[in-house]
Amino acid sequence: MGELVVTEFVTLDGVAQAPGGPDEDRDDGFAHGGWQAPLLDQESGDAVFEQARSMDALLLGRKTYEIFAGYWPSAPEEEPFTGLLNGVPKYVASRTLAGPLAWQGSTLVAGDLAEGITAVKERHDEVHVIGSLDLVQSLLRLGLVDRLHLWLYPLLLGSGKQVFGGGAIPTALRLTESVTYPNGTLQLAYETAGTPTYGNLAVEGR
Repeated sequence: MGELVVTEFVTLDGVAQAPGGPDEDRDDGFAHGGWQAPLLDQESGDAVFEQARSMDALLLGRKTYEIFAGYWPSAPEEEPFTGLLNGVPKYVASRTLAGPLAWQGSTLVAGDLAEGITAVKERHDEVHVIGSLDLVQSLLRLGLVDRLHLWLYPLLLGSGKQVFGGGAIPTALRLTESVTYPNGTLQLAYETAGTPTYGNLAVEGR
């Protein structure tokens, strides 16, 4: 069974909506699209790519798939992600899209989500999810996420879709990597580690 790795770009108040551009996702009147761009630098950008290089499949929700499919097939070849994203098998979890999908190498995940994603994990060593916030909520709820790559940016937006907006179930996490970049960005990697344990500080502190 392969691993499912979720990568999200997120503000300090948990917002991960539309990091890449103003019109990426205007749901609910979101007016802060493109918030990540001024905070990117060469060093952290290279690290994002290095993390992604280990994927041998890409899983996306409908909205992120449509954004990616509208750009990467004709993206400049010198961009590091162009060859990677165009070359790996791509899976799209959607109840509204119908095949065949235009982006070469893309397959629709139909039917029961848990069964479909489990089958994808059985076919690949490392399946990456980028963005796809609605899908991530479902994957978290189903306990299908094995690793989280969170890029935490020094920014507060006050509104927008949250990474853990309602799909998370009680889960213990183990920090496996932590890197701080000069612009204040934190690169955090976690593995899921079962369920939380609990105590009582009022008793233990005596």
